[in-house]
Amino acid sequence: MITLFENDTHKNIFYSNLSVGAMVQANQHLIVHNKVGMLLDPGGHKVYTQLFAHLAKQIPINALKHLFFSHQDPDIIAAANGWLMITDARAYLSGLWSRFIPHFGVDDLVVRKITPIPDEGMCVDVGGAEIKFIPAHFLHSAGNFQVYDSVARILYTGDLGASLGQDYEIAENFDEHVQYMKGFHQRYLPHSDALKMWVKTVRKLDIDIIAPQHGAMIQGAMVGQFIDWLETLECGLELMGDSFPIP
Repeated sequence: MITLFENDTHKNIFYSNLSVGAMVQANQHLIVHNKVGMLLDPGGHKVYTQLFAHLAKQIPINALKHLFFSHQDPDIIAAANGWLMITDARAYLSGLWSRFIPHFGVDDLVVRKITPIPDEGMCVDVGGAEIKFIPAHFLHSAGNFQVYDSVARILYTGDLGASLGQDYEIAENFDEHVQYMKGFHQRYLPHSDALKMWVKTVRKLDIDIIAPQHGAMIQGAMVGQFIDWLETLECGLELMGDSFPIP
């Protein structure tokens, strides 16, 4: 557990070491404002019990009022039923995936607690703090959102900024960190046009920390380096030639 930001009314906590076994490493993030909580991308069943216990040390479970799902992948959403059944939280997910989430076992009784996010994004009040859901479509999901916390100046970027294989939780040298991000971004992102749209969007935000769902946090001067790197990165279809092979 690492506290990314804290003042008298606001706190941002990052959990990085709850994944076990063969599962892909995944981060979970908690935002607390005036003792009201929002949990971001809470993960699957093997993470659920540990994360529940960690959260109970920060806030009463009945103070968890919001769940955010950046997209539909199982490392984000597989334990949705547990969170929605046990807590009072309302969940937010792209409207594109609302009909898919019941396949993860979400009970009919809690489907009504899921608010579809429109393509243009939306704002949510968390204990008096305005939290923005920023569109980041096709990065890498067709219906994909990121979370901007203007109090802490943190942009929670989901799979964008993901790094795999590093042994640190906070990046200290961007040029050295690129090797842990490059392969994922080139294969999982579909086309640089989506990245260029994202860059134009986030340059309008005041960002101190980039907080992805996998790997290390990016902060300070490296935030600008990260945005500049993505602006010129070729990925996906651009690297696959003009046709697919037939095996």
